[in-house]
Amino acid sequence: MSLAADNLVLQAKTAILEDQVRRFQALQNDGKWEEALQQFQSTLQCAADVLQGSLTILEEVAPKRSPRQSF
Repeated sequence: MSLAADNLVLQAKTAILEDQVRRFQALQNDGKWEEALQQFQSTLQCAADVLQGSLTILEEVAPKRSPRQSF
């Protein structure tokens, strides 16, 4: 996939994550703890997807460093 396409996918995943967080917070505020726990698991999976997508993009755009080169 191109960098532009990767970026669009990441933006979509981020929007989904934000929605998942809102759902979790709403369930938590309503005292629906069992449902909130289930939602929390979905939220964590979405967060992992966003982080993985971010890492993929960073690996594409970051300059390649040799092992001896320091930051």
